[in-house]
Amino acid sequence: MLNRFRKFILLAGDLFSLNLALYLTITIRYPQPLWADMWTQHSRYFFVVFIIWLLVLYINDFYNLNLKASGRAFFQKLIGAIVLSGGLSILYFYLNINTSLAPKTNLLIFLGIFSFLFLVWRNLYQVLIHFFIPKDSLAIIGFNQKTEKIIAGLQNNPGAGYQAALIFKSPEEIAALADNVRAKNIHTIVICDDFELNDGLRQALFNCLSLNITFFDYPDFYELLTGKVSVEEIGPSWFLENLKEGRKNYYNFIKRLTDAILAIIILVITLPLWPLIAIVIKLGSKGPVFFRQVRLGRNEKPFKIIKFRTMRTEGNDLSLTVKGDKRVTRFGSFLRKTRLDEIPQVLNILRGEMSFIGPRPERPEIIADLEKRIPFYKTRLLIKPGLTGWDQISGHYHSSTAEDSLEKLQYDLYYLKQRSLYLDLSIALRTVATILSRGGR
Repeated sequence: MLNRFRKFILLAGDLFSLNLALYLTITIRYPQPLWADMWTQHSRYFFVVFIIWLLVLYINDFYNLNLKASGRAFFQKLIGAIVLSGGLSILYFYLNINTSLAPKTNLLIFLGIFSFLFLVWRNLYQVLIHFFIPKDSLAIIGFNQKTEKIIAGLQNNPGAGYQAALIFKSPEEIAALADNVRAKNIHTIVICDDFELNDGLRQALFNCLSLNITFFDYPDFYELLTGKVSVEEIGPSWFLENLKEGRKNYYNFIKRLTDAILAIIILVITLPLWPLIAIVIKLGSKGPVFFRQVRLGRNEKPFKIIKFRTMRTEGNDLSLTVKGDKRVTRFGSFLRKTRLDEIPQVLNILRGEMSFIGPRPERPEIIADLEKRIPFYKTRLLIKPGLTGWDQISGHYHSSTAEDSLEKLQYDLYYLKQRSLYLDLSIALRTVATILSRGGR
């Protein structure tokens, strides 16, 4: 709830800055008698420009609460956002046949003013949350490995808005829970150890009910903080309690329809590129144009994934790709960085074998091996695999090692539990940011 409030403040400030930038632009450019007419004329069309800006800010991770308005990374992202938003705004005005408005000078002034206002606002926001929106003080009951994971999660996500103020390490300390909660102005309590359902703990928690406290058990708070499901805490009952598949019929229908429409659009738009890509692949190295490999899909159904080939076939043992892999051709590296190698997977999507959003499909032999070492690993096969997913936009590259696969499974289970049209749209937009910010492998 606190995170949403902070993001709402960021969004509200950005919207105010956009409108103020347009107001100042028109004030600078036009005398008072023309101002009202110019505002009416410009605001109608700049509404689309505002949407463009907000989308670009989102895909460039400017609503990541951990991003501070200082440092090289912030300014690099801002320059990229200005260039992209400016270019898209120009295209909008010059390709929109329904308007005669072509604000060359006005758009340039608007870009400059908004960039300045945005910098001022984002730095003001840092001051605002520091002095007027303090972090939510957190009490943790129990001191164990779970507690350490929570503390590590708080350190890795400073923008989450929580700080550990109290840790109760033993049942004896619980008796003074309510008094300590009042003294430290605690708003949230996370239970990492129930001390074997100690009666004193029950009474202490009951005494806090009147203090307007939010209670979390460890799995729920870990999920809220990290965007992952703690696989150590789940058992067969977790799936019965959390996977409400009977309520997903409408979502599944809309998703399948959206997948089909988008796949057809992408296929039609990119089809002229296919022969050109094929020629360059054939000229660059021996072998087929397409790479096909068996993967497991929904409910363990095998299918052949199809991509443009990016690796040499000579001496290729089909082992897992590593960083700086010498098997990747020069053109293949370009295809991977631009994600053009994955375009043919729209055929898998049209055949219903894949979706745009979902867990990445794995090879049967890898899944068979990981299933022996990782509990519930095959549960990720309850839904269709995807071109991109919650794990892929996490900011971490996960290989097929057992350790990385366990981490990846935590993200996949989170998506399996929380999937919705809103989450899918968020993943799609953040995938664009991932493509813009770093290369492929």
